[in-house]
Amino acid sequence: MSTLVTNIGELSTMDPARGSEPVLRDAAVVFEGERIAWIGPAGRAPAADEAVDAGGRAMLPGWVDSHTHLVFAGDRSAEFEARMAGEPYAAGGIAVTTEATRAAGDYDLTRLLLGRQAEAAAGGTTWLETKTGYGLDVEQEARSARIASTVVDDVTFLGAHLVPAGSDPEEYTDLVCGPMLAAVRPYVQWADVFCERGAFTEDQSRRVLTACRDAGLGLRVHGNQLGPGAGVQLAVEFAAASVDHVNYLSADDVGALAGSWAGWDAAAGAGTPGTVATCLPACDLSTRQPLAPGRRLLDAGVEIALASNCNPGTSYTSSMNFCVATAVLQMGLSVPEAVRAATYGGALALRRHIGEDRDGARAVGSLAVGHRADLHLLNAPSAAHLAYRPGMPLTAAVWRAGNKEHGSGYPSTC
Repeated sequence: MSTLVTNIGELSTMDPARGSEPVLRDAAVVFEGERIAWIGPAGRAPAADEAVDAGGRAMLPGWVDSHTHLVFAGDRSAEFEARMAGEPYAAGGIAVTTEATRAAGDYDLTRLLLGRQAEAAAGGTTWLETKTGYGLDVEQEARSARIASTVVDDVTFLGAHLVPAGSDPEEYTDLVCGPMLAAVRPYVQWADVFCERGAFTEDQSRRVLTACRDAGLGLRVHGNQLGPGAGVQLAVEFAAASVDHVNYLSADDVGALAGSWAGWDAAAGAGTPGTVATCLPACDLSTRQPLAPGRRLLDAGVEIALASNCNPGTSYTSSMNFCVATAVLQMGLSVPEAVRAATYGGALALRRHIGEDRDGARAVGSLAVGHRADLHLLNAPSAAHLAYRPGMPLTAAVWRAGNKEHGSGYPSTC
């Protein structure tokens, strides 16, 4: 079955192979099954089995949300209210979610995760990463990984999220690096560590990263969220695919991140990618931390991603539209830069920017022939409306791997 989406007023491909012209006007896309088969001017589009008139609306790649914590139960709204009243954020709130998650059955955890995935998809997210990290023992971490693997696209092991109350930090780190890692390994592609005060020290983080690398997992790091720390430097040292949060960066941190991209040709999207700096603006607002310096990182030659960090304590939203608007309005990014960070940047952070990856999946985060047909049609004539009309429900239709998952009609506001 082939589908033609035509009369696209503005098509933001985010394809670096298009050089200085990644945006097409009066465009069309044809996809067959899950694969994009053709992109070009609407007037030259080939015939297809079905046709969809975009009505002059803007189209983007689907959002690639490369940092979420979606496998959880319970509510932490009281913690949020306390923080808004002036109480500082501390990593210990994770323990509240751990207790509720352990008490929930498999059915409830799966149901909750499916609901959150559906909410994200309704807002244009077509590729999702999520982490474990609310089980914090061998059995519960393995259960979270198994459930996540049935719903989301990339699963990250985050047993090193917090040392449970009453546990010895060194003994718990040994557990993460040994029995817990072995139990989750069949279900995960990535490993992460929360290298932060109140969580894991530099030495403990190094042990976790070493064990997970030796087990064949890709690496990610939570780093430099609550203050200066070793997270960025560890991420670069271990060639991690991303370091996330990055609120507090020294000149050396920025230089190390920039240096990791020395083998990357950004204009062509080719070469060896470095460590992506993933900015989480919704979390920054909720924790009242300084917004991550996305403008500074881009100017230094660092590839950045935007992600939702959807979690119950510090960023209970999966709205990538909101993250893009915040990046434009408060972080100093242009609209094209923010959209790229939320699509192609997220794909880079998950090493899903090319189709020749570890499991043969098609590339996501950009629109090009051969890539997965993940399409996000806006109810607006341009992507600028994401920031121009912040908070408005601008998603008109979503196709995920060629399947229409959201949108039955298009309001006539374009």
